[in-house]
Amino acid sequence: MAPPLIQLKDIALTFGGTPLLAGVELAVSAGERVCLIGRNGSGKSTLLKIVAGLVEADRGSRFVQPGATIRYLPQEPDFDGFKTTLAYVEAGMNPGDDHYQAQYLLEQLGLTGTEDPANLSGGEARRAALARVLAPSPDILLLDEPTNHLDLTTIEWLEGELASRRSALVIISHDRRFLSNLSRATVWLDRGETRRIEKGFSAFEEWRDEVLAEEERDQHKLDRKIVAEEHWLRYGVSGRRKRNVKRLGNLFALRDQRRDYRGTAGKANLAAAEADSSGKLVIEAKHIGKSYGERPIVDDFSIRVTRGDRIGIIGPNGAGKTTLIGMLTGTDAPDTGTIRLGANIEMATLDQHRESLDPKTTLADALTGGRGDSIMVNGKPKHVIGYMKDFLFQQEQARTPLEVLSGGERGRLMLARALAKPSNVLVLDEPTNDLDLETLDVLEEMLGDYEGTVILVSHDRDFLDRVVTSVIAPEGDGKWIEYAGGYSDMLAQRGADLQEKAIKAAATETSKAAKSAAPAPVTAAKRRLSFNEKHALETLPKTMAKLQAEITKQQKLLDDPELYAKDRKKFDTASAAIAKAHAELDAAEEKWLELEMLREEIESGV
Repeated sequence: MAPPLIQLKDIALTFGGTPLLAGVELAVSAGERVCLIGRNGSGKSTLLKIVAGLVEADRGSRFVQPGATIRYLPQEPDFDGFKTTLAYVEAGMNPGDDHYQAQYLLEQLGLTGTEDPANLSGGEARRAALARVLAPSPDILLLDEPTNHLDLTTIEWLEGELASRRSALVIISHDRRFLSNLSRATVWLDRGETRRIEKGFSAFEEWRDEVLAEEERDQHKLDRKIVAEEHWLRYGVSGRRKRNVKRLGNLFALRDQRRDYRGTAGKANLAAAEADSSGKLVIEAKHIGKSYGERPIVDDFSIRVTRGDRIGIIGPNGAGKTTLIGMLTGTDAPDTGTIRLGANIEMATLDQHRESLDPKTTLADALTGGRGDSIMVNGKPKHVIGYMKDFLFQQEQARTPLEVLSGGERGRLMLARALAKPSNVLVLDEPTNDLDLETLDVLEEMLGDYEGTVILVSHDRDFLDRVVTSVIAPEGDGKWIEYAGGYSDMLAQRGADLQEKAIKAAATETSKAAKSAAPAPVTAAKRRLSFNEKHALETLPKTMAKLQAEITKQQKLLDDPELYAKDRKKFDTASAAIAKAHAELDAAEEKWLELEMLREEIESGV
């Protein structure tokens, strides 16, 4: 293996009396692609700053190969002192670097270089910061949440750009697809320590679960050993003093080991407060349109949203996603066409603009609105401390001002505010920003269990594939098309060539340098079943028949009234098997019915 370009050994750091890092190790060699994984608050960003030389550890050593160049992408870039984005990018380059790369990368990322950094949006600031770290072609790239605020077009461009470079990468990201496509090794920062596997992120979650399961078994064994030794202490002490003293010392050591054990952080308890069910029809839009000046944002778009639908809206920044959501939810009137909302609609909204909250406000006041110490959840008062704990906040954070919260903590706060309100329609704008992978899993489960309707904007491809039932995508000139299935299904339906055209059109629209270029007209693709949906329709009946046969088989065993007494293990196995088969049959029947209704709807041309 090549010698490391950078190496950390025995790194320790303590904040406010609490150890954040304890004996951390990290080595990165030339060309390596490492993803750094950990819970919100575990110290990932701090560790990356130590690697970059921006934070000094309390203990440990940092070695960088002489001559190796490092560039660090922070979550919040500092533009102070720069008049243009080009000046900001060029300031990150060395005298011998090719300064043409600065202008080239800015244009590739949809900027001209003449923008005033003080007026940049979140997405534009992130693109300028990316150009700054990419332009020098460093030996090591340290990227902290590089996909935040980026649209899908730019994320896919960035993936291709990073994959083509020789730079070593260390990436922190919540975007599973991005990490899976780029990483070749995984470093897990957990409870102040690092573990590493020489596999990419796609292998991480299975490995992590195995590690935690083994740890849980070890703790269970330790507890049993302590109980046994304590029983000896009470009832089995013999007259051999020397041996007894040694054994007693071992018991104290076991107790110390158990006391010092740091368990894993719990999972967030996300649950949406649900109102009474809405009507079957939630939203019906017919031929709606909206323009700003001569530019069409939405042109002749129609959709019918029914109760239980999960609609994902994607597109480049500036394409009109927020405008489209505003019209669909009734907060923005269309210029043409009609919008009809169904009966008994109760809507809760998660806005991506977290800066709308006063940074001086405390966490508790942000949840309660400054009114007492309770928050209404599902129409009932709940103490704010208990509700905070559901979202993984500690009791002592109640009086913490919002300005010191991490990005992940602000994300959980916005979710907590949105989910407290009773609703049957959830409108979520970039709900995954800054959330760690474990909280993302819980959010996906919550949305899966939510009985109402979900409309969300997201640039997280894996999240879209796991959550939504259809995707609305822009095709240029204000045209939007709804595709059945998730993000991957949408790509399969559109085709690779059409995808490339859409990316080029999006880049043209978002580039301020392009004043007259117009995207090529795209013919609306007829909505159809994806390959996976067709396959499921064909195979699910056979699956259901097998499950019915399994239920019949296990039921015959359980019909024996003497089985429990004769063979308890066989009884338990049969009971578990029949319960599992019933659950799988219910899921298969529901999926088949859903796909069959979708097929009929498509064939009827609705």
